[in-house]
Amino acid sequence: MTNPITNIDTVLASFQERWSPRILTQVNDYDVRLAKVEGSFVWHAHPDTDELFIVLEGRLDIHLRESGEETTVHLAQHDVFVVPRGIEHCPESAGGATVMLLEPTGTLSTGDYDGAIPAHIDSTTGVEV
Repeated sequence: MTNPITNIDTVLASFQERWSPRILTQVNDYDVRLAKVEGSFVWHAHPDTDELFIVLEGRLDIHLRESGEETTVHLAQHDVFVVPRGIEHCPESAGGATVMLLEPTGTLSTGDYDGAIPAHIDSTTGVEV
């Protein structure tokens, strides 16, 4: 069985919600997700997996906390960055961005965060397209 062809632009045109990833396709046990982001997410970590970010459009800052120190990675269009497993991070985009993510199927977008989820964030394992 083969997977159907999906088109990034078509999927992106099908939704406007921010921080609500759509599952573009699956590779082995991983989701390839697309998300539109703007503003700040929540601080969280994924204890069991790395998280791959590919910026398709716009700019994305990823704040990182490790061993009590905070740094920020600044990503522009077509930049790629991997947040290693277990590293607390908080993505943010002041002007908005479109990103592609690679995560194991079923990974919650808010990771280990256990506080109240802000209304502008959809804590999800991805929405099927």
